[in-house]
Amino acid sequence: MTQVVIQEQQRGVIEPELIESVRQTLAEQGTALQNLAQQLDSQQYQNALHLIMNCKGHVILSGMGKSGHVGRKMSATLASTGTPSFFIHPAEAFHGDLGMITPYDLLILISASGETDEILKLVPSLKNFGNRIVAITNKGDSTLAKNADAVLELNMTSESCPNNLAPTTSTTLTMAIGDALAIAMIHQRKFMPDDFARYHPGGSLGRRLLTRVVDVMQRDVPTVKTDAPFKIVIQRITSGCQGMVVVEDAAGNLAGIITDGDLRRFMEKEDELGTATAEQMMTREPLTLPEETMIFEAEEKMQKHRVSSLLVTDKTNKITGLVRIFD
Repeated sequence: MTQVVIQEQQRGVIEPELIESVRQTLAEQGTALQNLAQQLDSQQYQNALHLIMNCKGHVILSGMGKSGHVGRKMSATLASTGTPSFFIHPAEAFHGDLGMITPYDLLILISASGETDEILKLVPSLKNFGNRIVAITNKGDSTLAKNADAVLELNMTSESCPNNLAPTTSTTLTMAIGDALAIAMIHQRKFMPDDFARYHPGGSLGRRLLTRVVDVMQRDVPTVKTDAPFKIVIQRITSGCQGMVVVEDAAGNLAGIITDGDLRRFMEKEDELGTATAEQMMTREPLTLPEETMIFEAEEKMQKHRVSSLLVTDKTNKITGLVRIFD
């Protein structure tokens, strides 16, 4: 019983050296990323990007162990940003899954040593199929590198692991290379938020990117006529609970808007409030947007103009609702 208590106490003690180890590991990997950016071979990256850009099939990732886990993440990132991609396990590929690969596919093979047996076994078949190969490795003179059409080197001195064994820095660098390739393709394909939405229809992200303002707008918008007196304006702003009121002319067309801020500014500079009308208080030509506007575009417009709500118009330019930034 005493031994168990002692073990529990020991588990709860975090020595200062461990915190320093965490800090050192982060610093080492940060330095490795900086070195990679400074030492990358521009021609090799240009070759790799050219192959990805002109791939008529899928960009297929493959790797063993931790490299395989990173490969899955790289494939998922590419697929979600407009580059058709999937991951194939090298051992499974060698036992039948090669049938998933067509001559139009590009293979990105990951091996820090460049000598991973399961990866190298794939190369003869891929060559026979006519596939192009991009290698991500730390050894530019490895067997994998010699058989690749483009070689992206990690330029890594050592792993963060004190034994220089556990894949740590190498996986960080590999993942960063995958992200860099995906981002380059986003720029090349001019992949926009609405494109992104097509691949992310679920959850709050998909809702934000696919929802139109007409789907979420407040339809009961308080209004007054241009000749409405000060007291009526106050009553409509209060009862409308929107912090604003739309001002219409005699024909029902949009003439302006009065917000809480407009009201306060008017009260500060005017003494005779009893004879004031909505037309005197309103802001003319308020910001509006069409019903079909995507909600993320409405959000961007509100942030740009530093407002919390926008009026929504239909095809005849009539006010049909109000959208707020928290909608």
